Amino acid sequence: MELRHLRYFVAVAEKLHFSRAAESLGIAPPTLTVQIQEIERTLAAKLFIRTKRSVALTPAGTVFLAEARKVLEQFATAESAGRRAGRGELGRVAVGYVGSAIHAGVIQRQTSLFRRTWPGVHVDAREFPMNDLPRLLDQGDLDIGFVRLPMSLPRGLRTHILARDSFCAAFAADHPLALSAGPVHPKDLAAADFIMPEQTAGTHEVARRGKFAPRIVSSPGGLFAVLAQVSLGAGISIVPDVLTTVVHMPNVVFRSLAGEAIASEIAAIFRADERSPTVRKLVRQIVQHEIQPAS
Repeated sequence: MELRHLRYFVAVAEKLHFSRAAESLGIAPPTLTVQIQEIERTLAAKLFIRTKRSVALTPAGTVFLAEARKVLEQFATAESAGRRAGRGELGRVAVGYVGSAIHAGVIQRQTSLFRRTWPGVHVDAREFPMNDLPRLLDQGDLDIGFVRLPMSLPRGLRTHILARDSFCAAFAADHPLALSAGPVHPKDLAAADFIMPEQTAGTHEVARRGKFAPRIVSSPGGLFAVLAQVSLGAGISIVPDVLTTVVHMPNVVFRSLAGEAIASEIAAIFRADERSPTVRKLVRQIVQHEIQPAS
């Protein structure tokens, strides 16, 4: 039995008239009669009582009608869902991010707008070590990544910069440089112990400007772990200055760096040959947004 048989049966059951049902279906009445007979043979049950003047459902026909309607409704729902999924209106997008993208507000703005625009799409967003994100996208475990540039990427990935900020220094509150006035000069950090964040570019640029090799004593991972080490007096760290407005950790003081700002960029990364209509919708939204200051 095929889906069309159910449609034929329901049409006759609702109109209780073979000719009118056949007309609504766009087929000839004899063809409809044959189709109903096929259903009855398959079920080994009579579904209609038919006379020259009337058509009526049998008890078996009444039961079968209720179930046939359910099947047709379920199929319509599935068909609609399939079409919407094909248009990218339903589905799931797996997002990975580095912690500083959260602190900058970039991922919140993008996912909030996307959820409002496409409420049928589930956005699964999780934090990952930043250096893992390109690999996870390249092998298909994630769909979109939010990272802090610069970083090396596989050839199949593309970037779109969403926000810019710069680096500053984080000290324990009792560190001598935390107590001094004015910006901190890179050369004054030559003797410091460094807590290295995931984005190492700021630290290395400070060391280059100060003409020293940084003494790295710890690389704990995410920014909260980095600042925790700073607050415990284990060393200093070069971190995004967006943290100065969004993070308040006991015994941590942020200081600006002297000289030209050491710039950093927060970007979305995605596959250049993305095939998922749902993911492409989020990529399209992202690339339409201009660069903003991290906030």
